[in-house]
Amino acid sequence: MRVLFITSTRLGDAVLTTGLLGHLVERLPDARFTIACGPIAAPLFQAVPRLDRIIAMPKRRLAGHWVDLWRQVVGHHWDLVVDLRDSAVSWLILARRRATFRGGDDRQPKVVSLGRVLGLDPPPAPRLFLNDALRAQALALVGPDDGAPILALGPAANWTGKEWPADRFAALARHLVAGPLLAGAAPARVMVLASEAERPRCAPVLEALTAALGMSRVIDLVGRTDPLMAGACLERARLFVGNDSGLMHVSAAAGTPTLGLFGPTPIHLYAPWGPRAMAVMAPEGPQGPQSPEARMAALTLDRVEQAAADLLARVGART
Repeated sequence: MRVLFITSTRLGDAVLTTGLLGHLVERLPDARFTIACGPIAAPLFQAVPRLDRIIAMPKRRLAGHWVDLWRQVVGHHWDLVVDLRDSAVSWLILARRRATFRGGDDRQPKVVSLGRVLGLDPPPAPRLFLNDALRAQALALVGPDDGAPILALGPAANWTGKEWPADRFAALARHLVAGPLLAGAAPARVMVLASEAERPRCAPVLEALTAALGMSRVIDLVGRTDPLMAGACLERARLFVGNDSGLMHVSAAAGTPTLGLFGPTPIHLYAPWGPRAMAVMAPEGPQGPQSPEARMAALTLDRVEQAAADLLARVGART
């Protein structure tokens, strides 16, 4: 059985579709999978069971990336095409069955709308496809478990209007690692994750934490992981706090207690999904609309720290 799974270009949206893919992997034990997605999201799928191929689709002018995809898949007869982009490609190839996402209900979480593509209610939760080799690589990056809890931070996002101020991330980390929420057999460490392109915005956080905690307690993973390896590293964390981003969704899919920070983007659609995740929304200003940056700055350190405490109280300590 051959399945073509066409998913998103953006990392966060692609993560939200992994629950559907996991459902198919489990329910179709004889299926072989071809996955089409954006280049940034492609590493997410490298360890999918019974994977035949990942087709990365860099955007081209005049929708040329869709023409490229059609050329690569038209020569096969597919048993199932799941098209979460509602593209013409899925209708221009031979397929016994098609399931397409034709836009969700903006009143409900994106994951719920995606689940309805396959008639699944409740929807399957996003998940990561990890294996022992990936976890061994993560161990080498993060270091052995010495009893020190790990606080993971995602200080960057795909635009600055979604970013909580860097000095607040640093202050939050200092408060949390010094308090009872992250108590362990050894002093807590802080792990910072982002792409290399986002390093300038993470640098103030890394510098402040290194000055306060010392280099041995700061794990700098900026530019050192792809999305799936980031998830393998995040499995080791007791708590993740980060902006609304693809990394936030990777953390939730890894099962790490995940606190997402929201301001200008719709929290009801894109809050991290799952029983070990929650989100906090920056308040609107009393004087009317604010710039996205000003709204994120209105989210106080106390509010985020209390939300982190509430989340860890709800899920219990994770070792």
